[in-house]
Amino acid sequence: MKHMRSTVGATIAAAAMLCGLAGCSKQASKTLGDGSPIPESLKPLVQAAQKEGELTVIALPHDWVNYGELISSFSAKYGIKVNELNPDGSSGDELEAIRANKDNKGPQAPDVVDIGLSFGPMAKNEGLIQSFKVSTWDTIPADIKDADGFWYGDYYGALAFEVNSDIVKNPPKDWNDLLKPEYKGQVALAGDPRTANQAIMTIGAAAIAQGGSFDNIAPGLSFFDKLNKAGNFVPVIAVPGTVASGETPITVRWDYNALANRDKSAGNPNISVIVPETGVVAGVYVQAISAYAPHPNSAKLWMEYLYSDEGQLLWLKGYGHPARFNDLAARNAIPADLAAKLPPSAAYANAVFPSIEAQDAAKTAIAENWDKVVNVNVQKK
Repeated sequence: MKHMRSTVGATIAAAAMLCGLAGCSKQASKTLGDGSPIPESLKPLVQAAQKEGELTVIALPHDWVNYGELISSFSAKYGIKVNELNPDGSSGDELEAIRANKDNKGPQAPDVVDIGLSFGPMAKNEGLIQSFKVSTWDTIPADIKDADGFWYGDYYGALAFEVNSDIVKNPPKDWNDLLKPEYKGQVALAGDPRTANQAIMTIGAAAIAQGGSFDNIAPGLSFFDKLNKAGNFVPVIAVPGTVASGETPITVRWDYNALANRDKSAGNPNISVIVPETGVVAGVYVQAISAYAPHPNSAKLWMEYLYSDEGQLLWLKGYGHPARFNDLAARNAIPADLAAKLPPSAAYANAVFPSIEAQDAAKTAIAENWDKVVNVNVQKK
C-alpha cells in the first residue's frame, strides 16, 4: 500500500549481513558477493558503505514491484544488512518518519524513501532529502527527475482493477460499472486518499473518467460519494488478503502490484487485472535519500544498485516500468521473456501522466474535501 503504508512500525531485519566487516573490506578490492567485479568508480563508495554495514529502508512491501528480490539481492551482492521499517506505510508516513527522526541515528530513522511523484518537491522544499546523482543519471528522463538530483523517478505503472473473479463473476470494465448494484459491498481503495499516493491517484483517475481532471478533482470525489451511498464502497484499505478472502473483492491498484498478486495467487483465487476503458492514469514513484540518513554511503550505494541495469530489470520483473526503460530497450538489454509478460501496450494508449503541479493540486483538494464530500474514514484492518 504503498500498500497503503500506515504509521511507522518496528524495524524488521530483512536480510542478515552476509559477511563480516573485515571480510567485506577484503572482498571490496576484488569481487562482490555475487562474484561480479566492482567498477573502479564505485570502489570508494562500496568500501564506505560496507564500513557502515547497514541500510534502513521504509514502506517497501516485498510484493511491491519485486522489492523482496531487490532487497535480498542488494544485501547478498554487497554484504550489507537491510533493515525494514513499516512495509505497509504511505508516502506521507515515509516523510513523517524522516521528520520524526532528524536527531535519531537509531533503527527508526530511514536512509531512503520511495514516494509518489508529488511528494518529491515537497520533501526537497522542506529540506528532508539530499542531492545525489547516480552514475546512470543521464539515462533517466529529464521530466521525471529533479535537475539538482534531490529526487528521481524509479518506476511507473497504470491504475487497474484487481478483481477476485471467483467471487465477482462479471468483472467491471470501466469506472461507471463500479456503481452497478451487482457490486454492492465489494469496491475498495488500496489506501487512505488523504495521505496515500496510490489512493490519491485513484480519485484523480475517477475524476478523469467523470469528465474532470487532477486540477478539477470534484467529479472524482462525487463519484466516490455515489459509490458509498450506493453501498458499493467498502471503507477498508484493501490488501491481497482481503481481496482473496472476498472482503474487498474489487480494488483499484497499480497494475504492477495487481499483476504480481495474480501471479502469487496462482489461481487460488483467480485474479483478473483490468485496465479501465476510460480514466487510465499512470503514475511515477521517485527515490530520494534522507537529509538525515544514518547510513549515507549505504543509501548512495542502494541508489546506484537500483539504477543499474540489474536493478532496473528486477523492477521490470515485478511489472514496474523502470525509469531507464527506454535506454534499456534501445540497447536491447531487456530479456524477451520479461518483455513478453508486460500487458499489451494498447491498454496504455490513452494513459494520462499527471504533472507534479496537477498532483499537488489534487492532493490538497482531496485532503481538504474527502471528509466533507464522502465522509468515510478509510482504515486498515
